[in-house]
Amino acid sequence: MIYPQSRVGTVIRRLGQALPVLFGVILVTFVLTRALPGDPAAYFAGPAADEKSIAEIRKALGLDKPLPEQFLIYLRDLSKGELGTSISTGQPVLEELIRRLPASLELTFLALIISVIIAVPLGILAAINPGKLIDHVCRILTTAGVSLPTFFTGLGLVFIFYYILGWAPAPLGRLDFAYLPPPHVTGFYLIDGVFAGEWEIVYAALSQLMLPCITLALFTLAPIARMTRASMIQVLSSDFVRTARAAGLTNYTVLIKYAFRNALLPLVTTLGMVFSFTLGANVLVEKVFAWPGIGSYAVEALVVADYAAVQGFVLSMAIIFLILNLICLLYTSPSPRDKRQSRMPSSA
Repeated sequence: MIYPQSRVGTVIRRLGQALPVLFGVILVTFVLTRALPGDPAAYFAGPAADEKSIAEIRKALGLDKPLPEQFLIYLRDLSKGELGTSISTGQPVLEELIRRLPASLELTFLALIISVIIAVPLGILAAINPGKLIDHVCRILTTAGVSLPTFFTGLGLVFIFYYILGWAPAPLGRLDFAYLPPPHVTGFYLIDGVFAGEWEIVYAALSQLMLPCITLALFTLAPIARMTRASMIQVLSSDFVRTARAAGLTNYTVLIKYAFRNALLPLVTTLGMVFSFTLGANVLVEKVFAWPGIGSYAVEALVVADYAAVQGFVLSMAIIFLILNLICLLYTSPSPRDKRQSRMPSSA
């Protein structure tokens, strides 16, 4: 697909603007990780190590060098595509992130699908019925979604549906101990289970996904419903909508074909931002449900002052956010043809 020249130029400009931002993320993350309490060399050496052993490990890790020199070494490794080695796992950080990323993506995708299925119709109904019951319900749900901490919601769901009702499985990761993971194809257990024809594993993986997905969906529902409502209210007050109604078009045609179609642009941008934010912010949800994603990996690295792992996590989140931003930009940037076309409906 060939994009209009204006879109290509916009993307190139955004990439040029993103490079200094990425460098700032790298610099700030490097400085902040060095300010963390604790000594990675002492953790690596163990509680029985003496000062001499800790000093030798610190030298082996390169932590005895001045900070500017450490930063230059880190930039050199980044230019080679290396994120360093995690001292907590002993594995390259890039490999750990690639291995754990599908778990976080599967959780985030499914949560976003659930929230979109609920939030978009709710926002549309609230927009066409301002001040009525459905509008107040929408406001209550969105306020509760952003007010309740995700870890509190997650613990509450576990307490109700696992401990009291017994409907949900134990919050012990992606699969119960009685099942083995399906053959690796995508890293998404639901998709890999379908490919392998192992429907029992698909059901088990879906059961494990439900509570963490609902927890995240309640959190992401708020901005999506609010943006849908605000965009629809703005579009419904436009001249072309009034013209469409005057032309005798049905309410369904006016709402879906004209109003919702035009309200999609800010909604898609919001979805991209919500997805990238949720992927990086589901740290607490992953810890509550023992989910082996990149969020729990970042928390474990932060506890032991694992510099390379923390820096790799932050940098990967920044890159993912940049990619999603560019995708949303390609979708929402109007082409010259779009600018010439009129959205005024014909009365013929």
